Amino acid sequence: DTVRPIVEDVAARGDAAVVEYTRKFDRCEQAETVVAVADLPDPDLPEETTRAFDVAYANIRSFHEAQQHEGISVETMPGVVCRRVSRPIGAVGLYVPGGTAVLPSTALMLAVPAAVAGCPTVVLATPPRPDGSISPEVVYCARKAGVTHVLKAGGAQAVAAMAYGTASCPKVDKILGPGNQYVTAAKMLLQNSEAMVSIDMPAGPSEVLVIADAGAPPAHVAADLLSQAEHGPDSQVVLVALQGLDLAAVEAEVRRQTEALPRGSIVVKALEHSYTVVVETKEEACEFSNMYAPEHLIVNVEDAESWLPDLDNAGSIFLGRWTPESVGDYASGTNHVLPTYGYARMYSGVSLDSFQKKMTVQSLSEEGLKGLGPHVERMASCEGLDAAQECCDSPPLLAELMAPPRSPGGNREHHPTINSLQPEGEERERGAGNCSAIAQNCI
Repeated sequence: DTVRPIVEDVAARGDAAVVEYTRKFDRCEQAETVVAVADLPDPDLPEETTRAFDVAYANIRSFHEAQQHEGISVETMPGVVCRRVSRPIGAVGLYVPGGTAVLPSTALMLAVPAAVAGCPTVVLATPPRPDGSISPEVVYCARKAGVTHVLKAGGAQAVAAMAYGTASCPKVDKILGPGNQYVTAAKMLLQNSEAMVSIDMPAGPSEVLVIADAGAPPAHVAADLLSQAEHGPDSQVVLVALQGLDLAAVEAEVRRQTEALPRGSIVVKALEHSYTVVVETKEEACEFSNMYAPEHLIVNVEDAESWLPDLDNAGSIFLGRWTPESVGDYASGTNHVLPTYGYARMYSGVSLDSFQKKMTVQSLSEEGLKGLGPHVERMASCEGLDAAQECCDSPPLLAELMAPPRSPGGNREHHPTINSLQPEGEERERGAGNCSAIAQNCI
C-alpha cells in the first residue's frame, strides 16, 4: 500500500515525481536527478581511504574475473553441436543505500562485476545529501568501477525510475542491490509488472547468524553480531551457541561494544528482535542454520572447514577463527549483495552471472539432421505438433529450398519453392511481401 502508489506515480510522471519524493523523503531540493559520472568532479579523499578502496576494488575484480568462462560446446551426437555462450545485460541499475549509512562498498560490489561482464549502461542510484551532492566515497568507487550514470534518488522512487526510465534516467533491464523493506518491495513489485525488468534477489535488511563453540573468543563473537546489527534497526542477528561457550561473557561484550559504538542506539533497536539458540551438537547447529538460511553465516568453531559439507543455505559463509564478517562485507573479494529473509534457500548472492545472459546455440550438419531428425519427427507426432514435425520430415525439400538459383541472374522471385511460401492477393499487399523480401535476403 505504501510502495505501489509511489511506483505508479513515477511511471506516470517520471522525473517530476522523483524530484518530489526526494524532497519529501531525503529533504533535498535538486534541479537535476541524473548526472553523467564523467561530469562529476574528482572527489577529494584522504590517501589512506582511496588506498583501501583500491585494494577492495582489486580483490573484488580478481574474484569476479575468475568467474569468466568461454562457454561450453558439446557434440551430443554425430553432427549435432550444442553450445552455451554469455552476453552482458545491456543496461543495469545498481541500488546503493544511503539512508542511515553511506555504503560505497556496495558501489564496488555491484559496479565491478558489471564492468567485468561488459554491461554498456550502468546506472547507480543512491540518495543525495541535503545539498544535492553525492557522497565523495561513492563517487570515487563509481568512477573507478565504470558507472555511466548516477541517479540522485533513493527508495522506491529510484527503483521505479530505473525500471521504467524517465526523461533523464535510462531504462534498465535489471536492478540489483540491497535496500530497506521499501526498496525490496519495489523490486519485487516491478519484476512482475509491465516495466519489463528483472531483479537480482530479495535483498532486504541485514542479518547474520554466528555459530560459536567453547573456543570462540567472546569479543570476536560480539563483534560479528554487532557488525550487522549496526546496519539498521530492522537488522537481525542470531547466535547459535554450542556447549561450553560462555554466554555471560558474550553478553557482556555485546553491551560493552555497543556502548562504544556511534550507532549504538540503532544496535539496541536491532538487538530487541535478535536472539540466541543453544544447541548441543554440530548436527543441531547445522540443521538450525540451514532452516534459517542467513545472509551471513559465521562459523567460529574448531576445524571449521569440516563443517562446510553440512551447510547448505547461506548467502556467504565465513569459516574459522580468523575470518570476521567484515572482510567479506568490504574487501576479501566475495560479493556482499546477498539474499535475506531466508531466500538463501533458493537464491544466490550477486556474482558475474548476475550481469550476464546465457544463450544456447545449436548447429547441425547434414549428417546430424539425418541422424536426429527421425527422433524429432516422432516426438512432434506424439505431441500433435505437425509443423514441428515437418521441419525435419523432408530433408530433400529443405535441400531444394536452400539450393543456389538455377536460372541465370540469380532472381529468387521466380523460384518455385519460395513462391509457394508467399501469400497472395490482399494479404501480400498488406505487407507479407516484406516478409518474403526478408526471407530472400536470408537465403
